[in-house]
Amino acid sequence: MSEKFTYKTRGVCSDRIELRVNNNIIEDCAIIGGCPGNTTAVAKLVIGHDVDEIINMLDGTRCGFKPTSCPDQLAKALRSYKASL
Repeated sequence: MSEKFTYKTRGVCSDRIELRVNNNIIEDCAIIGGCPGNTTAVAKLVIGHDVDEIINMLDGTRCGFKPTSCPDQLAKALRSYKASL
């Protein structure tokens, strides 16, 4: 069964991340706000992939001198999703 999860981002231009996950596989992802081309591309690229794989891939990604980024926030959203189970 697919579960919908919303995460409020921090420290980035995007406002929130909306996810739908089924059996640890990302079925849908939307990064709301931020740089549309980049956030749309990242969201499309993670669909069909394992939650843990994406966390490992994106965790710690920085945006310039910021300590975080939209991809890093996606990793945090996925960790938060797992913690909510």
